[in-house]
Amino acid sequence: MNLRSDPLPRAGSAQPAPGGPAENCSRAALFAKAEKLLAKRTAGGDPLARFLKGQLYYEEGLYEEALIQFEKIKDTDFQAMYQLGVMHYDGLGTKEDPEKGVEYMKKILDSDSPKARHLKFAAAYNLGRAYYEGYGVKQSTKEAERLWLIAADHGNPKASVKAQNTLGMLYSASVLKDLKKAFFWHSEACGNGNLESQGALGVMYLYGQGICQNTKAALECLREAAERGNIYAQGHLVEYYYNRKFYSTAAALAKR
Repeated sequence: MNLRSDPLPRAGSAQPAPGGPAENCSRAALFAKAEKLLAKRTAGGDPLARFLKGQLYYEEGLYEEALIQFEKIKDTDFQAMYQLGVMHYDGLGTKEDPEKGVEYMKKILDSDSPKARHLKFAAAYNLGRAYYEGYGVKQSTKEAERLWLIAADHGNPKASVKAQNTLGMLYSASVLKDLKKAFFWHSEACGNGNLESQGALGVMYLYGQGICQNTKAALECLREAAERGNIYAQGHLVEYYYNRKFYSTAAALAKR
């Protein structure tokens, strides 16, 4: 599986509104206004401003500058600690240091602070990724599974939807293969908006994997996923129509 870190769970954008219509400003001008406003808020003692400044740099791909801001507040701001964990694990703005990335994620997962609560599902997902890849810790698929189950939280839409999707993939093609579990987790992730799981569900319905074969449900999932840009679903639809000699339909889908 090709896994990536779960993005920081938060509400809204890191960039404060500059006070004018966005369409009348260039991206660079908006960035400059946001940077200036955050500098003023930082000087005024706003405890959130330094994190927002770091997040502004992070979202613009200015990782070295983001790292500097997050490092200054990592002991008092769990969101900054989370971002540092991702950056050290993935080598963003600094050399890869997966052990340090894992250390930060464990601190968040083990914390009793209410300020860390909204980060725990994502931290558990990222730790599961580390154990699955054996990067920063000793490889353990069982420990990855345990952590992803924590992150997925029984399909809770406010938990890690990425963990729900990843469990679907884990149970589809690994030493833990269990297609009924795979179907369950892809269903949960799809219900929470995951495009990849929607395509996977279509294929499982089509071939009766982990669920009774249901061509109608399969085509509904595959068509909707393909319309949303899922190439995997589009490919299976093309194959389905081609094998049934609906060549014009297959050709039209293939050209999308």
